[in-house]
Amino acid sequence: MTSKQRAYLKGLAMNIDPILNIGKSSLTPEFTQSVNEALEARELVKISVLKNCLDDPREMASMIAERTKSEVVQVIGRKIVFYRPSKEHKKIELPK
Repeated sequence: MTSKQRAYLKGLAMNIDPILNIGKSSLTPEFTQSVNEALEARELVKISVLKNCLDDPREMASMIAERTKSEVVQVIGRKIVFYRPSKEHKKIELPK
């Protein structure tokens, strides 16, 4: 992903709310499956890491991205944004 594409996705992510929360149970197989299903339904997913989660958001972001075959767009504080292109058709048109 180019820096221009990443900047474009960051801009889109600013306008969406987190749809999942990571709590003190941290990363479970069920949570990873939920992220995977969310990425199938939409290409851009924002996750919030709650204060009671003791794990590092950056480390969790890389593990989730690896498990869901997605890309981490950004990690700011306790918010993580993931992107995975749709297999069926392009919903988000990335700049070149």
